[in-house]
Amino acid sequence: MMILIGQFDSPFVRRVGIALALYDMRHEHYPWSTFGDGARIAAYNPLRRVPTLVLDDGTALIESNAILDHLDEQVGEARALFPRGGPARREALRVAALASGLADKAVSLVYERVLHAEPSAAWIERCRTQINEVVRLIEAERAARATPYWQGEAIGHADIMLACALRFLGEAHPGLVDAATIPALTAHCARCEALPAFVAVRQVFVPPA
Repeated sequence: MMILIGQFDSPFVRRVGIALALYDMRHEHYPWSTFGDGARIAAYNPLRRVPTLVLDDGTALIESNAILDHLDEQVGEARALFPRGGPARREALRVAALASGLADKAVSLVYERVLHAEPSAAWIERCRTQINEVVRLIEAERAARATPYWQGEAIGHADIMLACALRFLGEAHPGLVDAATIPALTAHCARCEALPAFVAVRQVFVPPA
């Protein structure tokens, strides 16, 4: 049976966990922390990063996009949550990359605050600027779409990554982005978070000590 390693307060682990739930794929979940359980993670992934997905044959996939590409391949084109080609695929990958980058910058801000005795004001400002500029862009683009999800009536990986990134941002950095200024994204994320898979795959963020 597949094993998903990582805690669901990570937006990257959570996006994989939600995809597994939506695909109804049987797996075990090892909620290991990159800080407290680094040695155990290293047995599967020497980078000691999450998510790590261990396949039935023991192969460890170690990056969320690579993991999702594999899962999409397993379920087939009709059920895959990324379009398989053409402009629709490029658009989904673009939006997912923006949301993933947003989450990455939010994680970087946590590490800067927790790991450095004297956080870099320049780095913090750079990350905050990147976050706010990405949020403004995707808010404007989402507001221009009337469909329930980014690419129509059905949820996709871009929607999942957006919801995971925005939830993490709100929990890890409350007040950094005012929800009142992003009504389209707030509604989008609320729609996603109400789905059973999102409710089941959820963990409140607790900063590493």
